[in-house]
Amino acid sequence: MNSTTIGLIKEGKVPVDKRVPVTPAQAALIKEKFAGTAVIAAPSPIRCYTDAEYVQQGIAMDADMTQADILLGVKEVPLDELIPDKTYLFFSHTIKKQPYNRNLLRRVLANRITLIDYECLLDSSGARIVAFGRYAGIVGAYNGILTYGQKHKLFNLRRAHECFDLADMQTEYAKVKLPAIKIALTGSGRVAKGAIEVLQGMGIEQVSPADFLHKSFDQAVFAQLKSQDYHERTDGQPYGRDDFYNNPTAYKGNFLPYAQAAHLLIAGAYWNPAAPVLFTRQEMTQPDFNIDVIADITCDIEGSIPSTKKPSTIEDPVYDFNPDTNLVAPAYSGSQHVSVMAVDNLPCELPRDASNDFGEELLNNVLPHLLGNDTEGIIKNATIAANGKLTPRYAYLEDYVKGQD
Repeated sequence: MNSTTIGLIKEGKVPVDKRVPVTPAQAALIKEKFAGTAVIAAPSPIRCYTDAEYVQQGIAMDADMTQADILLGVKEVPLDELIPDKTYLFFSHTIKKQPYNRNLLRRVLANRITLIDYECLLDSSGARIVAFGRYAGIVGAYNGILTYGQKHKLFNLRRAHECFDLADMQTEYAKVKLPAIKIALTGSGRVAKGAIEVLQGMGIEQVSPADFLHKSFDQAVFAQLKSQDYHERTDGQPYGRDDFYNNPTAYKGNFLPYAQAAHLLIAGAYWNPAAPVLFTRQEMTQPDFNIDVIADITCDIEGSIPSTKKPSTIEDPVYDFNPDTNLVAPAYSGSQHVSVMAVDNLPCELPRDASNDFGEELLNNVLPHLLGNDTEGIIKNATIAANGKLTPRYAYLEDYVKGQD
């Protein structure tokens, strides 16, 4: 692709998202690395990097994005801001047939927009090549510890979004003084790795799942629980990773022993709605259910964790859940309640660091295919719509678009 103009759009979704797809320095590097490529940016008062920082890197500011061929954003673009016949890259949140974005995909098709979804950009092994997962894990684990400290009146930390960046947030770790609690962390991907960075940075010791269940400790510990640790086949056959992801209905959950041992749950594992839930509301009402704080990074509403009844916000990050009544209550309002942190845009709390990491992946893993020859089909496989039609890979969304799902 020659003589291409890339436009950095102004984020328009509410609540406000301060992240950017590429930083000012990365925008300048795009022009340097890809001959014939220009970069412009729409002025924005909300970005974590200012207009002046882009201008200092030689990026022209222009509110008129119609001159751009490719438009880069982060979150969904408001319907009335979509420009016909352009190529867009953003998180569309449509591939799971999310009802709230049905009209977005309809508008994309009506305007003959080529929609490339970041979530669908995968390498040959099926792993995502751009994501904010690490920072969701970092902020989610930090918020989980912060919530536990507040609930039990142990310590107070600055909120992540009150810190300038990750390095500033890390200065808060020294304030964390935990009793001998057990922290269960689910997941094995980017989110879990980010969470482990924080827990280890706070000096919390990691133990094996077996020791987590059967041993006592005189200091706070955490265990990383992978899928095989709390799933088993219903027919008694051995767990198989590929088998579980391909046939989740053949498995049953076995998380309850961990829920009886843990005090704090940090949920960072992707959940397939066809897979078993972690635990039920009825199990949460039992006297031996020990967890009283849940940091649900995945934030699947009415999903694998029954207490996640709604997303929380950066401004109001915690609510309580009463397992007996199945109702939400104000944060820290009852000893029988479970306190839930379920912020659904966690990386926004450290937007500069999160944007820098994301932009580096975009620069190295995506743009060479987007602006060059897509011989590996990475762009093709992530293209949901083009020329007013769903691409064959996403034809399953046809009934979703028509409202027949």
